[in-house]
Amino acid sequence: MAHEVVQFTSDLIRIDTTNPGPGLDGPGERVAAEYIAARLDEVGVACQVFESAPRRTSLVARWEPAGCDASLPPLLLHGHTDVVPAVASDWTVDPFSGAVEDGYVWGRGAVDMKDFDAMLLAVVRQRVRSGRPPRRPIRLVFTADEEAGGVQGAVWLARHHPEQLADCAAAVGEVGGFSLTLDRTRLYLLQTAEKGLAWIKLVVEGTAGHGSMRNLDNAVTELAAAVAKLGSYRWPPRIHPAQQAFLDAASQALGVELTADSPEETLARLGSMARMVAATMGHTVNPTMLEAGYKVNVVPGRASAQIDGRFIPGLRDEFFETVQGLVGPKVRLEVLHEQAGVEADMDSDLVEAMRSALLRHDPAAQVVPYLLSAGTDAKGWDELGLPCYGFVPLRLPAELDFTGLFHGVDERVPVESLRFGCRVLDDFLDLA
Repeated sequence: MAHEVVQFTSDLIRIDTTNPGPGLDGPGERVAAEYIAARLDEVGVACQVFESAPRRTSLVARWEPAGCDASLPPLLLHGHTDVVPAVASDWTVDPFSGAVEDGYVWGRGAVDMKDFDAMLLAVVRQRVRSGRPPRRPIRLVFTADEEAGGVQGAVWLARHHPEQLADCAAAVGEVGGFSLTLDRTRLYLLQTAEKGLAWIKLVVEGTAGHGSMRNLDNAVTELAAAVAKLGSYRWPPRIHPAQQAFLDAASQALGVELTADSPEETLARLGSMARMVAATMGHTVNPTMLEAGYKVNVVPGRASAQIDGRFIPGLRDEFFETVQGLVGPKVRLEVLHEQAGVEADMDSDLVEAMRSALLRHDPAAQVVPYLLSAGTDAKGWDELGLPCYGFVPLRLPAELDFTGLFHGVDERVPVESLRFGCRVLDDFLDLA
């Protein structure tokens, strides 16, 4: 298991599954799905392949061996195979080499999230070979398209093949279970919630005209003012219960109160985690795209911008009302893509199983919930009513800027962290 997880991580990284985004063609996830299916087939775990579009391949495997408690509903363990693009000239190593150097496996997808794909493969194969069934039936799902919102992956599966997964008790995937060392305290962050997503186009209709004349109905001027208001707005704190639980644990570890009133001063104590935590203290909006005009001496009749909005679970309406109030009545909002915020019980039996598995291999661990600022395939499984958790157990070097590796240059995962994760995941399957 310890050897295989490193080999599988490296092999999967070498399969280029770049997902350039909606409407753009990439290599597709078919080859990665075939690789995973072959590794499972070698130990007798059968898979089904589903394609939302050519080569946009997701895989579902039912692992229900003799000895598991078939009266219990299955547990969904999921990972995605697609990755964001990587510019090779920016990297120390080839981002699709899967190189194993200096105690790390390097390459795009090492932490997002071919590491967990490899961990699932290694643990399942070892348990099958040694005749050790999990406590309950398991559904293994490896999806396409997570990096573009899961429209052709998890969301598509949930909508077109709900019969494959709707009977599951819960879903477990990214982004959680990794360690954060604060002074001498090692916290393991368990994701129990993630923010909602709203990609919105702002549209202004004005009066077209000659660029040399005064124009009091200039769409560009109106749009620019709206974008500036959104970009500079300081959203008030909205602390989700999962976020508060994390802040309480971090405050105790650091011996200083982390508050929403002065986040810049206090959150800096969190080091590399500060940016992610700051993004979950309330709603956020970032203007990302602008479009207007076609010639310098022509005032366009239309101007538009796109914004990336993230809202606290349960406060979706407040978020949209605030955005509309900031941009004003002349700006029309067109929602391009929206996914709900996701939240699960922080005190469930499943969380206790995760905590117990971690403590067996790191007795000093403190397991705390947290709110993720980004989105995962949990948004697809949430459509089926499944509680979703992020649990990829990794004990990390204290100095490693782990969250900075997601979508970052020189993405890599420690070899020892992969092996630790396999041991924890193996025990988790006995407890879940």
